[in-house]
Amino acid sequence: MIADELPVNCHTPAIAEYDGTTDPMEHLSRFKNAALLHRYTNGIKCRIFVTTFARAAQQWFNQLLVGPIGSFQEFRSLFLHQLASSRKLHKMELSLFIVRQTDNEPLKEYLQRFNAVALEVPSATQEVKASAFSHQ
Repeated sequence: MIADELPVNCHTPAIAEYDGTTDPMEHLSRFKNAALLHRYTNGIKCRIFVTTFARAAQQWFNQLLVGPIGSFQEFRSLFLHQLASSRKLHKMELSLFIVRQTDNEPLKEYLQRFNAVALEVPSATQEVKASAFSHQ
């Protein structure tokens, strides 16, 4: 691990621990945002990122046998490769056309369900969303 000295006023980020059961990209994104806020150097990112691990992620790190890690980019790649099976897959646009309003479901509840699915389809354009919504 890079041996950058931790500044006296260095704080760990206030983000949830990562245990290997959720999307590693989401955890990495939260960490990178915190690292920007705290102005961590490349080496400090490596040292502090480890402190956000728990359970399976911590066990993976403890068993890591690759030798010295030269950069946060390298550490990031190792982390994402190891935990790739936990990545959240985005739904396809077809998922929007499957969402249907049930017989006694209020429009407001249906709209909430539809919007929840739409958030999981980042590739869907407004036109596709409108078409799927009106395709009852």
